[in-house]
Amino acid sequence: MKRLKELDNGVKYMLFASFLFAIMGAFAKLASEHMSSLEVVFFRNIFGVIFIGYALYKTPMVSKGGRPLLLFFRGMMGFLALLAYFYNIAHIPLGDAVTYSKTAPIFTAIFAWLFLSEKLSFSSWIAVFIGFGGIVLIAQPSGIGFSKYDLLGIFSGVGAALAYTSVRELRNYYDTRMIVLSFTLVGTVGPILLFVLSHYFYIAELDFMMGEFVLPSGVVWLYVIGLGVLGTLSQFYMTKAYGETKAGIVGAVSYTNIVFAILVGVMLGDALPSIVTACGILLIVAAGIMVAKAK
Repeated sequence: MKRLKELDNGVKYMLFASFLFAIMGAFAKLASEHMSSLEVVFFRNIFGVIFIGYALYKTPMVSKGGRPLLLFFRGMMGFLALLAYFYNIAHIPLGDAVTYSKTAPIFTAIFAWLFLSEKLSFSSWIAVFIGFGGIVLIAQPSGIGFSKYDLLGIFSGVGAALAYTSVRELRNYYDTRMIVLSFTLVGTVGPILLFVLSHYFYIAELDFMMGEFVLPSGVVWLYVIGLGVLGTLSQFYMTKAYGETKAGIVGAVSYTNIVFAILVGVMLGDALPSIVTACGILLIVAAGIMVAKAK
């Protein structure tokens, strides 16, 4: 307990945020037993719209503006990545789904190099290749290639990385709350539109984007309220962590989210990762920490 009190505030905030992320994932997994992943995403985001809308009402934002298409792109990529992430949470072990999403910093480094002309050090390149090795070990592709869940897992990292990369440009034009609001708004309106489309046609290959709205009842309300509140709180404490401590340290600590997710997943009935999968997880964690420390 004494050592915990002596920890840097940023580290403590990120540990708490990582724990909340894992519990949010548990609520999402439980809610997915009663509704589509599309509806889970809807409830996750509508709470964000409410909280951020209230914050903007209390303190109006001051933004230069001028990049509406990029703002929409940020929201859309975040929304699609979240769809893939929650779909995987419903179908594969929670630890695996979270690990795939934690590849985002690796892809962000690549996209920042490609689109923002940011330099990528030698150690960062090594980290990228280590990260890709970790992905292969987790996916363990067969002769026909990666499974649907593997591809969606990789996309959850790629989509989030594209969203994060766009934020680096958007923060020069918009209030941070507006950037987050673009994500939660698209993540709320998008599912509504997809609910309507799903009523008229269904494509099996795109089932992660389709679903029927089912009004929650009983304990399911606890699940959706839990994932909405904890998702918002985890974002809040993660932001506080980055404001207290160097980004490299906080980014490295954020990988405790995987450990929490594995433990929570086991409590929900997931099997422990195999030796090969565990090695893949360790490689992705190592790669993420290397990229974070390079900042």
